[in-house]
Amino acid sequence: QVQLVESGGGLVQPGGSLRLSCAASGSIFWVNDMSWYRQAPGKQRELVATITRDGNTNYADSVKGRFSISRDNAKNTVYLQMNSLKPEDAAVYYCNAELYERSFRKGDYWGKGTLVTVSS
Repeated sequence: QVQLVESGGGLVQPGGSLRLSCAASGSIFWVNDMSWYRQAPGKQRELVATITRDGNTNYADSVKGRFSISRDNAKNTVYLQMNSLKPEDAAVYYCNAELYERSFRKGDYWGKGTLVTVSS
């Protein structure tokens, strides 16, 4: 079994910063791409940022220059540093990982989400 657990969400004022973490655990052999998605009330889930195992990154235009994704392969953990937060960044943030279990079964796994609220 594989679990992804996010942490680090909370309430922050506009212009503030938060750092999200997501740790993958369980019967994991290899983790490929890790991503952060977000979903605001009444909106579709959208991709925020992706990082490959080699460290190549890709960002949504709306967060470029403000957010930074990174990972620790030894810990199977991905981070999202969010700076200069805006009210429109408020959402539930979800972690996603494409990985191989020790059984070599390949899967696409999701965390349960962490809430980010941006408000004064």
